[in-house]
Amino acid sequence: MVPASIHDFFVASGSAAGALIGLLFVAISVSSGRLAQDEEGAPLHRVRAAAALTAFINALAVSLFALIPGHKIGPAAVAVAVTGLLFVMASLLSLIRLRRVRWGTVRDAVFLVGLVIMFVIQLIEGAAVIAGQDVPGAVNTIAILVIVCFLIGIARSWELIGGPSIGITHEVTALVQGRERGADDPVDEESRQP
Repeated sequence: MVPASIHDFFVASGSAAGALIGLLFVAISVSSGRLAQDEEGAPLHRVRAAAALTAFINALAVSLFALIPGHKIGPAAVAVAVTGLLFVMASLLSLIRLRRVRWGTVRDAVFLVGLVIMFVIQLIEGAAVIAGQDVPGAVNTIAILVIVCFLIGIARSWELIGGPSIGITHEVTALVQGRERGADDPVDEESRQP
């Protein structure tokens, strides 16, 4: 049974997940050229799209089943976690099949490993709810995992549409490379003065 204190959370997260899935479909239709079979990075973009969809569907399914009276959240969390783990295995096999190890591929693999960790924790907590062990604590953990799903889905969607990457490592690297170029191209001091 879902504690009454987080009932409203699941109402809001179910609504948000439904809206984000709709927006993801729009993003996929806008990025359909990047997902085409003959495009160079299409398999990676398809994995990103599927990862976003899987994360959002997980959040939607868990949230909606949490709203049904009775003990539905445990079995729903377990079922969706198993389905998510199967998706991750298929995606990892797809990345292995590509045999192109690049930084983007490694980053995608790390995202998939993060999904595995999340789904395993959800599986364990769902089983705990089914067994009746620390149900409020397990349900709270599942609620936190719903938030993690949103964050993963949004990050994957951002990459899918080609949003700019402004990360600390990217910015520090650009700063260092800019200074190195400045040191390599000394400017004559006399040409600087007016």
